[in-house]
Amino acid sequence: MKIPGMVVRAPGAAATLEEVTLDPPGPGEVLVRLLATGVCHSDLHAKLGNFGTEFPYLLGHEATGVVEQVGDGVTRPAVGDTVMLNWRAPCGTCRYCVVGNPVYCLKPESARTRTRTGDGKVLGRILGLSAFCTHTVVAAGQALAVSAELSPAATALIGCGVATGVGAVLNTARVRPGATVAVFGCGAVGVSVIQGARLAHASRIFAVDLVPRKLEWARSFGATDVIDASQSDPAKAIRSATGGGVTHAFEAVGLPQTVAQALASCELGGECVIIGVPNPKAEVTLSLSRLFFSRVTVRSSHYGDCLPARDFPLYTELYRSGALQLDQLVSQRIRLDDLESAFTAMSQGEVLRSVIDFSL
Repeated sequence: MKIPGMVVRAPGAAATLEEVTLDPPGPGEVLVRLLATGVCHSDLHAKLGNFGTEFPYLLGHEATGVVEQVGDGVTRPAVGDTVMLNWRAPCGTCRYCVVGNPVYCLKPESARTRTRTGDGKVLGRILGLSAFCTHTVVAAGQALAVSAELSPAATALIGCGVATGVGAVLNTARVRPGATVAVFGCGAVGVSVIQGARLAHASRIFAVDLVPRKLEWARSFGATDVIDASQSDPAKAIRSATGGGVTHAFEAVGLPQTVAQALASCELGGECVIIGVPNPKAEVTLSLSRLFFSRVTVRSSHYGDCLPARDFPLYTELYRSGALQLDQLVSQRIRLDDLESAFTAMSQGEVLRSVIDFSL
């Protein structure tokens, strides 16, 4: 079938609307008509050439849609089901899956690449998905049923940004009630970390950013303290306010300087969780002596260590109950061909999430 999609031909090039060819689903795959797709920072990383080299790309990976066709052997989801897409559907057979660590799955399920440009070039995907288009083919395990009554623009965000942020708190760090938390970077992932900390009953949540607007957003999602990093040393301010530092610091930017600040804000025996996707060439210089004597644990959180089949239903119910604020994450709804302006708005800190609404 012929569908419109936003194609990026080369690193740094603009995403342009093109007609692309999408093949039907094969065995174990489903065809999904998209209802809403979030514009994630990972897509911008890929567009700029910092996250993959499979140009030309048909990006987009945070989406909700409706199943229109299923391939051989698919028992669920069914045609007509509303589904959230995910990019971690464990294979169940690799060495990590068989010992009970599926978050490290080496071969997560993914459909075969089934989109091509008008001139016959196979289109690359990010994280095994393409969602800046009207239809996509994914592995059945990548499409999890969700109530059609819920806002597609909201549930789409569970597919990446929300799962990454909330999961970093609940799954990776396992923050306990009464803990103290610092969040460096208050975009969509950062404020999802803040929401996770609020759900975990952290006693104090520090939000750190350079953009005043983002600090206002952070407070609205549950931050108890906000720090403008352009006005003061955030690590020093956090240590002063807490009498030594926080139990958990989350870095949601991916820059060496924010990683260093997050580490410096931890208390003795604290934990620094790195969430932000770094540039492949980025490096951090640390004081080995300080790291040794502070006894701080440093770890990364990939996709919030989530298992979508387990965690997406939980996040959906938290949203339904009002405990997880998703509608408020949607800064603007846009058309598919407004993608470039959404990338610009995200780069300039003007939005939390732009969401492509295919009903517009």
